[in-house]
Parts: sequence; structure tokens; C-alpha cells
Amino acid sequence: MMKIRAFYWLKEILFPRKCMLCRDLLPPEQTDLCHKCRVEVEEYPFGALNPPPEAKNRLHFLDSFTAIWYYEGDVRKSIHRYKFQKAIHLAPKYGRLLAMRILKQGPAEFDVLTWSPVSWFRRLTRGYDQSELLAKCVGSELGIQPQRLLRKVRNTPPQSSLTKESERKANVLGAFRIAGNAEIKGKRILILDDVFTTGATSEECAKTLLLAGAKEVHCAAVTAVRYRKK
Repeated sequence: MMKIRAFYWLKEILFPRKCMLCRDLLPPEQTDLCHKCRVEVEEYPFGALNPPPEAKNRLHFLDSFTAIWYYEGDVRKSIHRYKFQKAIHLAPKYGRLLAMRILKQGPAEFDVLTWSPVSWFRRLTRGYDQSELLAKCVGSELGIQPQRLLRKVRNTPPQSSLTKESERKANVLGAFRIAGNAEIKGKRILILDDVFTTGATSEECAKTLLLAGAKEVHCAAVTAVRYRKK
């Protein structure tokens, strides 16, 4: 018992727990998020579509969408660490919170949990598919085994490098195919992703799944870019 206590004491000294967003040190009674971030970081509103139905570039193929936060400030920095700085220790933290959001605000029922995949080249250079890792963590929390339904057949430029909605849609047009012998027909499918910007990627994934016979396609992401009316 003394050895176990000494181990955890040493772990806290060498690797102190930090808030997943602002990286401030966490007191013993808090996990994942500090009190300030829990109170001040704006959550994505329940039932909101991004962009909203009245927008010109509204969604056409997704039946519903939800997210945890807006892609701003410390949230954006956290996602950047996860995607580009190999901070994969954040995946279980995102997974816990996204699973809670899905249970509270996601689709009432779905048959299959999957993710929006990166290309083989992006996975090779990055070392992991951040959305697949997220899906495994969410699935672990929900007691569901995620399934690979899609594969990306073109290594497209990052959507973040494109500013126009038309460019984003053209960039991912035809970029996805059904993976192997995936069972799609008649299924209610929930796609997971890390960032939902304009919805171009998720919409292309949803369209591919619907054309293969899916009954419904929903999406849940860790973050969503705030829609601003032009």
C-alpha cells in the first residue's frame, strides 16, 4: 500500500494533471477541466445546426449534429495539440465528454458508430487518425465497438487551408468510398469528428453513406466553428 501511494505521489510530482483546455494545474478534486473552463468556455447549444437552416450553405445530408464546444480560444489550442503535436493523451478526455454529450443531445437511436477518416498518407505522416482514435474512446465510454465504414481515397489538402465554402466542397468531392464489406443498408449511423467547420467533409461522408443505403446519418464532433452570417 505504501509503495502504491508513493507511486501516485511521484507521478503527481513528475506529471502533474493539467486542464485539457487551458493547461492550468488541476486540484485533486477536479478531472479533465479546471473550474474556470467549466464555467467560462461556451458550450455548443443543444439542437443547433451549423450552419443554420436559413443559411445558403445549409446542411443537406445530415439528420442531426451536436458538439461540445465552439472551436475558439483554448479549445482551438487544445485541438491543435491533439492533431498536430501528438497529444493523443487528450483522446480519452474528449471521448468521455463527447460520449456524455451524445447521451444527452445526440440521436435517440443509432445502429453504427464510425468516424470521418483521414487519408493513408495523412495517417502515415501524422502517425494516427485522430478521428478513429476519438471514435475508439467514445465507443469505450458507450460500450459500442466503432466500425470502419469509410475510407478516404484521395489525399486532399487540409480543409483549414481553404477559405471558401465552394473550395471546401470541391476539395472533398468524391474523396470517400465505402470500406470493404461494411454493412450500410438500413442503418442509422453516427459519424464522429474532431472539428466541424462548414460541414463539407461530414456532408460528403453522409452522402456516400446514404447512397450506399444508410437510413439516417448523424454527426457529433468535439468542436464546431461558430457560424457567422455574412
